[in-house]
Amino acid sequence: MGGMTPPRVSIQSEDFDLGREVEALRRGDAGVGAVASFIGTVRDSSEGHGISRMELEHYPGMTERAIEAMIDEALRRFNVRAARVIHRIGPLAPGEQIVMVAVSAAHRGAAFQACEFLMDYLKTQAPFWKKEHTPDGSAQWVDARVADDEALARWGLRAGNAVGEGA
Repeated sequence: MGGMTPPRVSIQSEDFDLGREVEALRRGDAGVGAVASFIGTVRDSSEGHGISRMELEHYPGMTERAIEAMIDEALRRFNVRAARVIHRIGPLAPGEQIVMVAVSAAHRGAAFQACEFLMDYLKTQAPFWKKEHTPDGSAQWVDARVADDEALARWGLRAGNAVGEGA
């Protein structure tokens, strides 16, 4: 990248390297005392059935703007210096990386909080669609979960995305 600041949000089919991403987040900022990160991966099972692959789709342009707004909100709420979100799309196999959130701050508490906030927000508010494929060839779209909406509510935000669970 040669001194260029990486974008705060990347939606991509390619895998990513956490070490490189953290280095880019910290580069040139001597005020960074902590970086917190989260990596999400594809599981091999969900709700009692096996998963052979997951497909992720997004709404180009809208998805990036929604995540940028999430980062802006995290910067407003927490004393953080920078944040980076990468979300993959397309077909992914169990064990592959799906999402990365990395946040830099002067102190670890703010970095941890902002990282968790961004993941909770991402799970409920970012316009992504996930389809799980099973070894027997069936597939189903993944519904929002009440637990994800509850996690977001801890931050004083309401989602109401979950269906079929009395939400």
